[in-house]
Amino acid sequence: MSQHADIETTVRGLGYDLVEVERAPGGLLRVTIDHPAAAGVARFITVDDCEKVTRQLQHVLEVEGTAYERLEVSSPGLDRPLKTAADFARFSGEQVEVTLRVPFKGRKRFRGELLAGGTGWRLVLADTAAKAAAKKHAASRSAQARAAAAGVATASSGAEEVKVLDFSLEEVREARLFPVIDFKGRRSAPLGAAAHEAEAQNVLDGGRIQ
Repeated sequence: MSQHADIETTVRGLGYDLVEVERAPGGLLRVTIDHPAAAGVARFITVDDCEKVTRQLQHVLEVEGTAYERLEVSSPGLDRPLKTAADFARFSGEQVEVTLRVPFKGRKRFRGELLAGGTGWRLVLADTAAKAAAKKHAASRSAQARAAAAGVATASSGAEEVKVLDFSLEEVREARLFPVIDFKGRRSAPLGAAAHEAEAQNVLDGGRIQ
């Protein structure tokens, strides 16, 4: 089996999902794990989870003769990458940033609410919605001011159509969850994970195989 297949088989065998495998400078092998999706249940990766996977991976990679200097096992973080159709389905309804392989209307990066759309996926574009709302508000204020000066009552127009981006997974170069900034300036994680992130981001360094 390939290195990726060995790691995925090991991680899944321990009851976790493999999110990502990265080779970094200095011989670093970085493995990101998560709990499988469970309806109505939010579970978070802890240091104990990382430690458990680290121990097993060290053994497997040594047996398979995989070369690396250091092994790191960690949680996905607030900006979790979305790699598979299952990932997209799991995080439908969340704020996601998508980078396309080929520019669409001169642009590759889009952000918005992820939804299933027909035969593929859809983003309700956050920037488009914000701009449309701001433009509508400014126009409404201007119209109301003119009407007030003329002594005429006005009614606000209906909501403007929010633009969307429809795409397939084959068109995506990279996709990640987009952490939301609340009005107090604190980051809030998808699925309420913020309270657990400090612990989950403690990376377990498996060290070097002797």
